[in-house]
Amino acid sequence: MNTDTPSPFTLTIFGASGATGRAAIKAARACDLRVRAIDHSLPDDAGDDPGITHHQADVLTDDLRDHVRGADAVLSCLGVGNDPGTLLSPPPLYTKGTRAICDAMTAERVKRLVVISASFVADRDRGPIWFKLPAMIGLHRVFEQMAEMEDNLRARPDLDWTAVRPGWLMQGDATEDYTVQADVIPDGMVRTRHADLAAFMVTLAQNGDWIRATPALARPESPQATSPEAVLREMTP
Repeated sequence: MNTDTPSPFTLTIFGASGATGRAAIKAARACDLRVRAIDHSLPDDAGDDPGITHHQADVLTDDLRDHVRGADAVLSCLGVGNDPGTLLSPPPLYTKGTRAICDAMTAERVKRLVVISASFVADRDRGPIWFKLPAMIGLHRVFEQMAEMEDNLRARPDLDWTAVRPGWLMQGDATEDYTVQADVIPDGMVRTRHADLAAFMVTLAQNGDWIRATPALARPESPQATSPEAVLREMTP
């Protein structure tokens, strides 16, 4: 009789200290997944959850193979800040950073990858005009990086990748009440919660849906979250 205990599902999360990364850790642990949380610096308080191990790495300079070795799936929750200087010249996290993750996964024969892109990569004609003008101008270079990242993923036949395309991200509890459709968020919707995005990504890592595809994710939010004042305030550091 085989008495071997199955190994727990192991999920490597890059960008673990960001809003989506933190939510992804929470969602993964709620599913009893083992988490390797990777970021450019170690947290001041790592907590006492034995299912989470924290590791320090720079995706732009470091060899990432140790961090993906033996993982069942990898999430990239990498992102950039919204200060004007960063948006004008964003670090190549989506391009060079994602490429480094992919190279490490290929070397270690890890296939499942879920990354964050944006619905606005495919269609920037979403939302009211007051939203589109500052968002599309301010994030133009970020969207260019995301588009290049998606092109690079399509050239990776060895990876089962998914590039999730949320709307304009916001705080808030996970809802499980969102719309997912191919490529672009529904017309009339603008916003996606970090927590919903993270939960969806963790689900994808486990079930293998939307492989080599770009699902878009959004939900209707209250006027307080979609008003010009709310969105424009979030575009200003």
